[in-house]
Amino acid sequence: MLKKKDYENGYKKYESKAKEYMQDKEKAENLLYKAINKANDRKGRLTEVWENLQLLFEAFKAWIKGDYREIPAKSIITIIATIIYFVSPVDLIPDFIVGLGLFDDAAVIGFAIKQVVGDLEKFKAWKMNHQE
Repeated sequence: MLKKKDYENGYKKYESKAKEYMQDKEKAENLLYKAINKANDRKGRLTEVWENLQLLFEAFKAWIKGDYREIPAKSIITIIATIIYFVSPVDLIPDFIVGLGLFDDAAVIGFAIKQVVGDLEKFKAWKMNHQE
């Protein structure tokens, strides 16, 4: 079984790539749509993290559009790195392994949520106050 350190290392290699996406909004938007499509295709297997994954997507989308900029750069990097990892075909456990393939995605999403939970709660409150 994989250890927490394996997940952290798997995630951290995507942090440097995340900084590139911060500088290129079009590239960031394309990444977001790939992630949304992958998530929708695998929704049944992501039920455990579905709500948090959607919140990550929403926060990232609001940041890309410039609607919400209160989130610190470190948290955006964490969110982007998580999304890059999620869409990456090279995982700790490949997605094609039935029953386990999305396990590492869920674990990395869980790890990321713990890192940015405070900022996501602030985003959620902001979102509730800015809904039309």
